Amino acid sequence: MLPQEPLVLVPHSNAGLFIPLLVEALGERVTGCLFADAALPPSHGAVQAAEPEFLPFLRGLADDAGLLPRWTDWWDEDAVAALLPDETVRRSVVGEQPRLPLAYYLQEVPVPSGWDRAPCSYLWFSTPYGKTAAEAARRGWPTHRIPGEHLHQLFAPEAVADWLLTSSPADAASASQKGSPTSGADEK
Repeated sequence: MLPQEPLVLVPHSNAGLFIPLLVEALGERVTGCLFADAALPPSHGAVQAAEPEFLPFLRGLADDAGLLPRWTDWWDEDAVAALLPDETVRRSVVGEQPRLPLAYYLQEVPVPSGWDRAPCSYLWFSTPYGKTAAEAARRGWPTHRIPGEHLHQLFAPEAVADWLLTSSPADAASASQKGSPTSGADEK
């Protein structure tokens, strides 16, 4: 059972798409959402767990049981080494990965209205998430950039933790009420 204290949710990557369901399930206990290089769900409706153009690639990876290999096995070793240059960290990440079913990526994720009533902020690491960070800013969320790769929290945990600790829901609400779309934004 989860503790009854207030919660701040911190999704990374594709986990961002599932935040509305967690907010709905946890209700008023959620005092904020701090997205870290994460996908943004719409304000309501539904969202696909994977982009349609990515599905043929995933279907080609699935085995006869419908399981995908570990995500680090989707790419060649050089690409994974570039993303995870520290060999010890790479071994740890590779060893801890689950194999997900293809069905995970085929699902449509419901997005309940009002999930973003709690203050939200966005932390942007990698270049591919630049458009997502811009969307967060358009929504009036404070945004911040710590340049790095998608798994930057593994290589700069202090910087990421500092942002998480200083991006309290109260700070996000204050910036949103002032109409400021960004806070500490570095869009280089």
